[in-house]
Amino acid sequence: MPAGLITLEEASQLHADAKAAVAYLTSAGVECWMATGDNATAAEQVAASAGIPLSRVLSEQTPASKLALVEKLKAEGRTVAMVGDGVNDAPALAYADVGIAVSSALDVAMEAADIVLMKPSIAHVCIALDLCRATLRRIRINFVWAMIYNACAIPVAAGVFYPWTRWQLPPELAGLAMVLSSVSVVCSSLILYCYRPPSL
Repeated sequence: MPAGLITLEEASQLHADAKAAVAYLTSAGVECWMATGDNATAAEQVAASAGIPLSRVLSEQTPASKLALVEKLKAEGRTVAMVGDGVNDAPALAYADVGIAVSSALDVAMEAADIVLMKPSIAHVCIALDLCRATLRRIRINFVWAMIYNACAIPVAAGVFYPWTRWQLPPELAGLAMVLSSVSVVCSSLILYCYRPPSL
């Protein structure tokens, strides 16, 4: 009767685009951490290949310790995005400011995440981040444009300048100006259809 059992696990394989993704995120000002349940040797090898500093590599992590890492980073005032695909990642995915699950993730990880990538490529994390930033920029542009448009058009439509100019905007033109305000914002938002993902 055997007294013990020794098993060999296949080493974690690095995604082909992981190094480029880490380099892109770092250049975008994102600090990359790695928290894994693998042993220290395997974790350090993968981190070195991906370009993650060993000072930000945590090995042999449990679900509780991954959650603790997210809590620690958030307590320092950082905005934390967590990328994961397993049961061990679910608590941290749920607690992070943004939880990102890859398409190959287990159902519990997908349920806990805010974003589910449709492809398993880690490069899509970069695309998701860039698209979010592009969307936020467009929202700000729309907001500023609408404020300027309304600040100029509403006084004219209300007849504020009538005592000096003896001219007022006809009701039909005032209604058209209001419609054009909404149409211009919608057309501005449609520019996002021209979005092109960053090249890694």
